[in-house]
Amino acid sequence: MKIESLVPLSEATAYILLALGEERHGYVIMQVVEVLSGGSVSIGPGTLYGALSTMEAQKLVEQTRTEGRRKYYRRLPAGDEILAMQTGRYQRFLDACVQEAARQAQAWTEGGRHEDT
Repeated sequence: MKIESLVPLSEATAYILLALGEERHGYVIMQVVEVLSGGSVSIGPGTLYGALSTMEAQKLVEQTRTEGRRKYYRRLPAGDEILAMQTGRYQRFLDACVQEAARQAQAWTEGGRHEDT
């Protein structure tokens, strides 16, 4: 499977990969995802471990160790690569938003509001 075929990532998957910039266990991953997303993404254990299992199969993350019931994970180089691809997609979208906002602002200042803006 080509790594490019995994993009775009779901929002939850992107945040999980982002949270795994360092080794973490499941409960901490859930907390970090919520903080990084400003509370807009909240994942439960079932969703998290399902996503981690899928990402392990895709070689994006690996389980590094187990301490009692805690399973620790880290992002692998392929996870870094796919996260960078997703970040590039987000950046291109944000750039397009800024360009469109500037175009609309210019249209307003040059002659008032246009129906096609």
